[in-house]
Amino acid sequence: MHIPDSMLQGSICPVTATVSAAGIIAACCYGLKAKDKPTAAGFGAITALIFAWQMMNFPIMNGTSGHLLGGVLAASLLGTPFGVLAITLVVTIQSLVFSDGGITVLGANIFNMAILGAGVGGMLRSKLVTLWKSTQGKYAATAVAAWLSVIVASFAVSVELAIDSQIAFFEVVSAMVGTHALIGVGEAFITVACCLLLSAHSVTTKVKGPVAVPLTAAVVVALLLSPFASGFPDGLEWIAEKYNFLHESAPAFVGPLPDYAFPSLSNEMLSTGVAGLVGVIISFGMAWIILRTMEFATTKQKIT
Repeated sequence: MHIPDSMLQGSICPVTATVSAAGIIAACCYGLKAKDKPTAAGFGAITALIFAWQMMNFPIMNGTSGHLLGGVLAASLLGTPFGVLAITLVVTIQSLVFSDGGITVLGANIFNMAILGAGVGGMLRSKLVTLWKSTQGKYAATAVAAWLSVIVASFAVSVELAIDSQIAFFEVVSAMVGTHALIGVGEAFITVACCLLLSAHSVTTKVKGPVAVPLTAAVVVALLLSPFASGFPDGLEWIAEKYNFLHESAPAFVGPLPDYAFPSLSNEMLSTGVAGLVGVIISFGMAWIILRTMEFATTKQKIT
């Protein structure tokens, strides 16, 4: 669901950038005030894990694939404010380093996947968890919120495309939402599976849980499994080809590892795996720096 530069070029770009900036600021403010914060290493490990999982496209139908958005997963493991920041960081790294999603549409991609996916999805999960208070209910709430987060994000993309590209709204929204309803099933499954796996390995400051499990999982997925990801176009690319609104053009900016390939390696599978490992390292490092900076700001605020 990463929109490229060639797909959106109108007034919707500065609007979504402004809304996304406001959402990120709000997430930072709520994160600073949160009583239960992730550790810096934990924040980095979960961010790296979501980056790795987003490389794992899985086939769905008709030569189409999907991948994890990870908004509800991030919100479940880190809390909604830090979930928004984690997805924002992943989407930004993907754009700047791997040319996955355009620079001019970065605001739209952050809005769709971080603000809506993690922010709205995380809040919806919290509401459902309060209603379904059993352990089974918690995981059911997580699955429903994860599925709905994909539907909401795909609907938002449809609206953006219809406004900017003069595409028939009902045609695009039916195709986008229909395709991503299936992708959402995979999203729900992966989200619940990861929550079950990591439930005993808390990354919050209240519980001294190790970060080795999510970080090791991130390395394994990126380095060893990502080369075997589906090569089919994802849902957005497939629909763009179907309705002929994907216009090929040179991207505004090309990152150092475009298309998740390490340029000095001729073996395609090894190139993808090494590029994925680099992405995991960058994601972990940048997330760690951001959390430590927020911790420093919080400490300084308490002193003053």
